[in-house]
Amino acid sequence: MSDKDILQQIDEAVKSHDVILFMKGTPEFPQCGFSQRVAAILDSFGLRYAAVNVLLDPAVRQGIKDYSDWPTIPQLYVGGEFIGGCDIVSEMYESGELEALLKPYLAKQEQEG
Repeated sequence: MSDKDILQQIDEAVKSHDVILFMKGTPEFPQCGFSQRVAAILDSFGLRYAAVNVLLDPAVRQGIKDYSDWPTIPQLYVGGEFIGGCDIVSEMYESGELEALLKPYLAKQEQEG
């Protein structure tokens, strides 16, 4: 797969999920503390979200960094927009900003059942 194909695949994943986390490992078995922290924050809201384990494919691991122009993983996207990594997500969580951002998606999930 070319770099362009990887970026297109990432773009499609970001745009087809309300909330998606690119992380090391999975929400159930995170492979780094930063990924574990962001997954735990999202889980604390009872939010269903997509997760991509970047450790399974080096091209995706590099591709997500190129896609966002952000050097670290995890990376959280909400509504197709890049939110940030662990530090930003943690700060937003502590300030209540993250809950406000996620509220429409939580309401949507509640309606869907």
